[in-house]
Amino acid sequence: MTRVLFTIFLALAALTLYAHNGPQHGGEVDLAASTVEWEGKKVVGKHNGIIAIKSADLQFNNHKLSGGKIVMDMTSITCTDLPDGPGRKLIGHLTSGDFFETEAHPTATLDITKVMAGDGNNYTIHGDLTIKGITKPISFDALVSAKNASAEIMIDRTMYNIKYGSGSFFKGLGDKAIDNEFKLTVNLVMK
Repeated sequence: MTRVLFTIFLALAALTLYAHNGPQHGGEVDLAASTVEWEGKKVVGKHNGIIAIKSADLQFNNHKLSGGKIVMDMTSITCTDLPDGPGRKLIGHLTSGDFFETEAHPTATLDITKVMAGDGNNYTIHGDLTIKGITKPISFDALVSAKNASAEIMIDRTMYNIKYGSGSFFKGLGDKAIDNEFKLTVNLVMK
C-alpha cells in the first residue's frame, strides 16, 4: 500500500510541475544557416564582417522563449567590406591583444538569464555576455518565433577591456578614434 501511495504522490508531483512550468524543450539551431554579423564604426567610416557560431541552444516553455546559450567562434572573424589584403590586416588587428585576443580567448558566450515576453514575437532578453574572459550583464530586444530568432545587440567594448583607439581613454586621436560600441546582428534559424 505504501508503494502505491508513493507512486501516486510522484505522479501528482510530476503533473503539478508540468502544469506550473509547462512543457519545456530546446530549440535546435541550424548553425550553417544562422549568422552573426558585426559592425564597428570609427570617425571616418565603418567596417563589418561575420563571426561563426560554434554552438547555440534556445529553450522554450509553452512555445515561448525561456532561456538559452550562444557560443561564438572569435577565431573565425571575417571582414566583408575590404579587399583581401586590407581585410586580412584588419582581421589580424581584431584578433590581436589590442582587441579580442583570440588566441587566449577563442570564444565569446551569451548566456540568457531572463526573458520577458512582449506582444507577439517581441522579447526583452537579459543575459551575461563573456568576451575575453570578462562577463558583464547585457539586455536587448529580440524577435523570436518557432522558425527564427533575431536581434541587434549594441556592445560597449570598453567594458571588456578593449580600449584601443577609444576617445574615452586616449586623447588626440582625431579621425583615428574608434567608437566604443559595436553592433552584432544575430539571426538564428531553427531546424
